[in-house]
Amino acid sequence: MKTGAAAAFVLASSLALAARAGDPYRSPENLAFSPDGAWLAVSDVTGGLLTLLDGQAKAVTKTVPLKGQPRGLAWHNGLVYVAEYDAGAVAEVDPAQAVVKRRLAVGPKPWGVALDAAAGRLLVTEFGLARLIAVDLASGKEVGRVPVLGLPRQLVVTPDGSSCLVVNTAPVGDAREGTHSCAITVVDLKTMAKVCDIALPPGGINPRGIAVSPDGKWAYLAHGIGRFTLPTTQLERGWIMTSALTILDLTKRAVHATILLDTITSGSADPWGLALTPDGRKAWIAIAGCNELMRLDLGLLHSLLDGTASKEALAAIPRPSVWHSITNGPASLSGLVNDLAALYVSGARTVVPLPGVGPRGVAVSPKGGTVAAAQYFSGALAVVADGENPEVVQVSLGPQPAPDKARKGEAAFHSAELCFQRWLSCASCHPDGRADGLNWDLLNDGMGNPKNTKSMVWSHKTPPVMAHGVRDSMETATKTGFMFIQFRIADEAVMDDVREYLRSLAPEKSPYLVNGELSAKAKKGKTVFERPSVGCAQCHPAPLFTDLKMYDVGTKSDLDTKAEFDNPTCVEMWRSFPYLHDGSAATLPDMFGARNKNDRHGKTSDLPKEDMEALVEYVLSL
Repeated sequence: MKTGAAAAFVLASSLALAARAGDPYRSPENLAFSPDGAWLAVSDVTGGLLTLLDGQAKAVTKTVPLKGQPRGLAWHNGLVYVAEYDAGAVAEVDPAQAVVKRRLAVGPKPWGVALDAAAGRLLVTEFGLARLIAVDLASGKEVGRVPVLGLPRQLVVTPDGSSCLVVNTAPVGDAREGTHSCAITVVDLKTMAKVCDIALPPGGINPRGIAVSPDGKWAYLAHGIGRFTLPTTQLERGWIMTSALTILDLTKRAVHATILLDTITSGSADPWGLALTPDGRKAWIAIAGCNELMRLDLGLLHSLLDGTASKEALAAIPRPSVWHSITNGPASLSGLVNDLAALYVSGARTVVPLPGVGPRGVAVSPKGGTVAAAQYFSGALAVVADGENPEVVQVSLGPQPAPDKARKGEAAFHSAELCFQRWLSCASCHPDGRADGLNWDLLNDGMGNPKNTKSMVWSHKTPPVMAHGVRDSMETATKTGFMFIQFRIADEAVMDDVREYLRSLAPEKSPYLVNGELSAKAKKGKTVFERPSVGCAQCHPAPLFTDLKMYDVGTKSDLDTKAEFDNPTCVEMWRSFPYLHDGSAATLPDMFGARNKNDRHGKTSDLPKEDMEALVEYVLSL
């Protein structure tokens, strides 16, 4: 395990490849093999490219410039479809000619794409607007829309084409609830209607990689689990953050089991992409925070879960173990979510160290045997030859500029190598530099008073920091965060890089804007926001939308030591739910209404319905 300055040196060294001045960073995120195995398509977020490699993933053959940020990928009839995040389109690309044939208009922030092949439709998740849309490929027109939950990203269609599973990456609801977690939405593709939401175990956050078994019975999801009911002093041995594989039973539409990817003394922080081998017998997971790939023997794992494992397999597992108790009779699988030894001792887990930094998307070739992982910060792929002892080759996607301070800081922000026992990275609780939606007891102001995670956007412009303003600046909070959350004295140069990354974060344009401008409803909401009798703009004036002061707005609970809280900025509230210092307001109407009955947080509780709706639209547009 790398520690301290040594980890920082390796991180910086792994990022730098020769490039010409002015070249963009190559940041591969998602990738997919074509069904015939002839191509491997890679979305390059910061390079703005679709990169195409040969089917053996040995060399780049073509690149196609795209708009916005290329995100999700899907193949159909020899064409590859790429979501153009912040450009409001999905590009249809002919790989042979390396051209965009057409653009399918969708919502402003498309993220995930998948094919409903039987119906000739492209399915797209709209990040920020919490919906799944269907686009008819013949006409290019939207033909269906389904509301899902907060901040949907990845999605997958079941093999029989009957259903779609949408990965919602933000928890929805009251963060004070002990069951607070993200959920998967199941959509019936025949009726284009939501069937149900399947909640992850309590604290289930940052779900990203998802895949469905070839027989359609199981879905596999990689994610983190925040143990948010405990103070962060309990970081050691996974008491605060662990990483997991959740198996969904699609027949019952319920969680079958959740098993931890970590070991007793070392985390597997920030699992990202997940892909299955064609026979469904193995899963490959990118462990983004630790620069590793993990291979799981799903055949062995399922035999252990259902109690049918062979005597030979059980003999290889030390006693006592949960696996022996399951085999000896009916037993609940619920305890696995807290068992750091179960997967490790099972023999179903193989870890493959990677040469690059920040693995994200994972793809397995159609015939199996070749696994590719997108190494985001290295601008390269890790290509693995599957076998008893997997062999790894690094394939560059093109010239990579030497990283500046912000780029190095972004990599450090996403690195669990800088954390004691590798349990988490900064990004574990601040995905994309924003917030995970959970309440954490950080001990900045004593024990037993958890606060909702805050976004890092504009943290350098809006001091003081933390809910009670106990840190005078972002710069101070960066140092104390490493010390008291990651329990590591980070190198000063690394902390300076992270600070530069945080300064580089800027608010995204809201998906509620219309052609970059406020909608008619939002314009009306602006007048409500600025109305003296309502009082929003008094404490949240533009351009920062905060006056940088502390206020008692009547939200102190029995757990809180003080009544005054830092007045946060209103920017990006479309993606920073739940609201208030304790995450008790699931929505803006909750915050303006039920959680403001005494009108101490603006005079909003009895606003007429039209004014309330307009005010909400405006705030979501900031």
